[in-house]
Amino acid sequence: NLITYPGCMTQLYFVIIFGTAESYTLAAMAYDRYVAICNPLVYNIAMSSQIYCSLISGVYIFAMFCASVNMGFMLRIQFCKSDVINHYFCDFLPLLKLACSNTYVSEMLILVFGTLNIFVPMLTIITSYTSIISSILRIRSRESRSKAFSTCSSHISAVAIFYGSTAFVYLQPSRVSSMDQGKVSSVFYTTVVPMLNPLIYSLGNKDVSVALKKILERKKFM
Repeated sequence: NLITYPGCMTQLYFVIIFGTAESYTLAAMAYDRYVAICNPLVYNIAMSSQIYCSLISGVYIFAMFCASVNMGFMLRIQFCKSDVINHYFCDFLPLLKLACSNTYVSEMLILVFGTLNIFVPMLTIITSYTSIISSILRIRSRESRSKAFSTCSSHISAVAIFYGSTAFVYLQPSRVSSMDQGKVSSVFYTTVVPMLNPLIYSLGNKDVSVALKKILERKKFM
C-alpha cells in the first residue's frame, strides 16, 4: 500500500495520541476500581461525571503534548535510504531505519516518553491494585471477594496485553530491536487489544457470562 509523506506523519501523530491516551486511560480505570472497592461510600462523589471528564480531558491533552514534541523532531529528520517502510503502518522505529540524518534525539525521546507513558500508569495501576487486593482479603464473605475479584479481572487482562506489547516495542533502542518482533507486538496493541476489549470487559458482566454459558451448553448438546 502507498502513503504520502504528510499522510504518514499524520498517521504517526494519531498513533502516538491514541496509544498514549490508552495507556493513561487504563491507569484512570484502575483508580476508578480502587475507589469503587476501597471507598464505596464516597464513590459517587469521588468519581462524579465532572471528575471523569477532567480525567479524560487531561489524558488527551497530555497525549497531544507527547505527540507534538515527538513529531516536532521527527519532521526534522531527512529520509533518503529507501521509500519502503518495513511495517504495516507508520511507526517510529521503522521510519528511523530509513533516516540518513542524525536520529539520536528522536531515539532518546522515544525512550524517555515510552518509559514515562508506560511506567507512570503502571505505577498507578500497581499502587491501586495493591490497595484493592488488601481490601479484598479483609472481606470475610467468599461471595463478596469473588465479586470484587471479577470486577478487576477484565481490566488486569487488558493491562497485561497492552503494556506487555508496547514495552517490548518501545523500551529498547531501534538498533537493538527486531522489526519482525516489533510488527508482531504492534499487532497486539493496535489490533488485537481493541478487538479483545469488548469481549474482555463484557465477560465481567454477569448477564453476558450467563448467556455465554447457555450458548456453550446448547452447542454441547447439539
